[in-house]
Amino acid sequence: MGPKWSEDLPIYRQLRDRVVAMILEDVLGDGDALPSVRNVAAEYRLNPLTVLKGYQELVDEGLVEKKRGRGMFVTEGARTQLMKDERKRFLEKEWPEISATISRLGLSAEDLIAAHEAERESGGKK
Repeated sequence: MGPKWSEDLPIYRQLRDRVVAMILEDVLGDGDALPSVRNVAAEYRLNPLTVLKGYQELVDEGLVEKKRGRGMFVTEGARTQLMKDERKRFLEKEWPEISATISRLGLSAEDLIAAHEAERESGGKK
């Protein structure tokens, strides 16, 4: 988790989103422990209640489970569920806008594939 926070969203929500990203990127897998509330709060100079609120959102979504006296752990199947939910959200919310932009700019599938390949070859460096 990086230490920079955006002004656009509450910190607890950004914390939740970072844990989700870690699950999607397989940094955290099924059954893995999340860093303790106390450690995250100390490391990023956050109020422990802020960290707890972010973690609680993950619990409420069924992505993380509390084990009394042991901490919080990624639930079985969390990544699979997140992938399904994120794909659906992307296709319903983001893709229509992206598709409209592609059409407006007159880009072809070949243009997009070539740009993607160039990005991969450069390692994301501009």
